[in-house]
Amino acid sequence: RMLINVNLLLFNFCVHGRFPFVIYLQVFNAKTAELLSHHQVEIQQKFPKEGWVEQDPKEILKSVHECVERTCEKLQQLNIDITNIKAIGVSNQRETTVVWDKTTGEPLYNAIVNKSLYGLLTKTSVPEGFLWLDLRTQSTVERLLKRIPGKNKSFFKFRTGLPLSTYFSAVKLRWLLDNVEEIRQAVDDGRAMFGTIDSWLIWSLTGGKNGGVHCTDVTNASRTMLFNIHSLEWDPELCQFFDIPVEILPKVRSSSEIYGLMKSGALTGVPISGCLGDQSAALVGQMCFQDGQAKNTYGTGCFLLCNTGQKSVFSQHGLLTTIAYKLGRDKPVCYALEGSVAIAGAVVRWLRDNLGIVKTAQEVEKLAAEAGTSYGCYFVPAFSGLYAPYWEPSARGIICGLTQFTNKKHIAFAALEAVCFQTREILDAMNKDCGIPLNQLQVDGGMTNNKVLMQLQSDILCIPVVKPSMPETTALGAAMAAGAAEGVGIWSLNPGDLTAVTCERFEPQINPEESEFRYARWKKAVMKSMGWETSEAPSNGDTSIFCSLPLGFFIMSSMIMLIGAKFVSG
Repeated sequence: RMLINVNLLLFNFCVHGRFPFVIYLQVFNAKTAELLSHHQVEIQQKFPKEGWVEQDPKEILKSVHECVERTCEKLQQLNIDITNIKAIGVSNQRETTVVWDKTTGEPLYNAIVNKSLYGLLTKTSVPEGFLWLDLRTQSTVERLLKRIPGKNKSFFKFRTGLPLSTYFSAVKLRWLLDNVEEIRQAVDDGRAMFGTIDSWLIWSLTGGKNGGVHCTDVTNASRTMLFNIHSLEWDPELCQFFDIPVEILPKVRSSSEIYGLMKSGALTGVPISGCLGDQSAALVGQMCFQDGQAKNTYGTGCFLLCNTGQKSVFSQHGLLTTIAYKLGRDKPVCYALEGSVAIAGAVVRWLRDNLGIVKTAQEVEKLAAEAGTSYGCYFVPAFSGLYAPYWEPSARGIICGLTQFTNKKHIAFAALEAVCFQTREILDAMNKDCGIPLNQLQVDGGMTNNKVLMQLQSDILCIPVVKPSMPETTALGAAMAAGAAEGVGIWSLNPGDLTAVTCERFEPQINPEESEFRYARWKKAVMKSMGWETSEAPSNGDTSIFCSLPLGFFIMSSMIMLIGAKFVSG
């Protein structure tokens, strides 16, 4: 066979918190954005104690090496010359925290995993199946809050864009310094290095203890709570507040530049030149480069990012301000508003695993399509409270509007509708904060294969929903950043030069009045879900019905009337 001449290839590997947790790697053609080959490896999560979730950094690194070798073998089987691979990009689940010894190259503790955003909402409820929750740092947050005037979680928001929370890396790092003697000693000896997963991988792949590059990009740095998103530097006052030595932090660089070269394996000598946190990578992969463009990733939950351009917008509706990207050393930084829906794909799994009304996730789409309506049934999946924009931990899930006619098809439809209503609430908040009404929503993630869901989303938002035919937009975004780097220069990010991506488009099929009516009914259901859980313990006193004065008075007066009536009749 003739050798296929593909002369502009981009390698990208991603470390993502999917079910199961996987390392996956894709190879793209820089001229067409075509996915040429891929490989993935599952890795184990560790649960040393209840509420603790960890991963082995060495296993992650080993899995990356395995993905590289297997993917190169697949390319050779396709008669593609691997010397045509020009650059490597990295995207990673953000906030996961690693500390290692720079003299030995060994991790000093397992990686503490990026916890679910439930940690911002409640410290007690852990829904079954949410395996990446790590709750160990709640006491650290409570201790830190005591040092803040008024215990204001948003005290650092205008520097970091973030509330003080167990979710972000600084709190995990503080816990490690407080609880792991080996890390404290390494810090004292000047041997310790800290990083999120991107830093650990880039350092290891570019030489490790033999000259590896200790760096991160602005998108990952902006999720640590140690980074000033305006000066684009580690903030000395934040480092002092968390009592973290700045010497152990990686150098912060742009999302698109050559960080170093691969030092071993089939890709020795290939530059690593792209690095983005997963949600920022998806924003780039969706080519959301204009102010007001937004993408929604539908997974277990939803992550919505709206590009606000070179202006950092601070939300009045519970959204986070984050760095979207900085695509070049001399390029401007762009910001985004980020909001999350806690329960999206998880509601489908709940219907399957807890209620047992379906056997597969695909069956939910079929049932919903057969129903075509919820028949007035509304589902609020507030299993552990309500997240943005309500931030109401006392709420609990409800299904309301049930009638004798309601069946499992209507409940399946209502479950999908709930994902769409929650997305609308976040987008409404974004529109209020940005002042830029969205004219279409770009989507990605596993749930976008559900066409009923995508049509419902368009109907409820009253705008088109656009799904690219290439589903791996996160990997594509990191590959684009790598290919666009100075010194690589094989992928132009100028809007006129971008390769047109074929998309499936869902247009609204109901009138706005009906959409608003259904949305108003949903909001009514949300109000009904609030106030279910309280922190007050039940009284241990007299719990008889007579302890209620009105009820006791009613019962006593009724008894007197009955006795009087009997006396009169006698």
